[in-house]
Amino acid sequence: MRKVLIVDLLAERKALGKLGVRKMIEYLPGHEILLWAPHTDERLNYGFGRVVERPESVDLIVITGSRKNVTQWENEWMQELSLLVQSTNTPLLGICFGHQIICHALGGKVTRAEKPSEFITDISINKQTRQAVFLHQEFVIESGEMDVIASSEHAPIAVCRHPTKPIFTVQFHPEADEEVINLGFESGEMDGLNASDFESGKERWNFGHMLEEIDYNVE
Repeated sequence: MRKVLIVDLLAERKALGKLGVRKMIEYLPGHEILLWAPHTDERLNYGFGRVVERPESVDLIVITGSRKNVTQWENEWMQELSLLVQSTNTPLLGICFGHQIICHALGGKVTRAEKPSEFITDISINKQTRQAVFLHQEFVIESGEMDVIASSEHAPIAVCRHPTKPIFTVQFHPEADEEVINLGFESGEMDGLNASDFESGKERWNFGHMLEEIDYNVE
């Protein structure tokens, strides 16, 4: 059985944490799910996956969003995660904070805005335009080794791809659908978005599209 390591940096959260991870792994049938949350000792009980204390050898790594900030560096675990990014040859995906720390680890720079951004907008990648959910206050201003392939009004470096390695990162949250947004509102984890902000009939970016961007075969 193939394995995926979820670097689960919202493990204490119901919406983009537990439910968001469940939305992602729906695209990874037949994979063992490893959950690593180096930033906290107080994670939610997901009822799925295997919690690990250290990264293991896997077929895919996903770094999620986080309430933590690259500009407010927490040395031990962030340094360990950066070293993993720099050394791995395993296919690697980064979402929101994951996008930021991957770019930072590969020579880029991250800055912090005065106010958080919570919005839904169109993002075009490889001539495919779909809706995307942005929830962030920090953003990448220099991408380092990563090539920039898409931008948005509040995130000039919104999507990146490594030129030689299977690394793909997005500032937005492809796991955030109506169910995730509604739970985030109900639980008080997000208040600036409403599921009705999605445009009816328009396609949305999801985690499956990220897998396609690195040609990851889920079979």
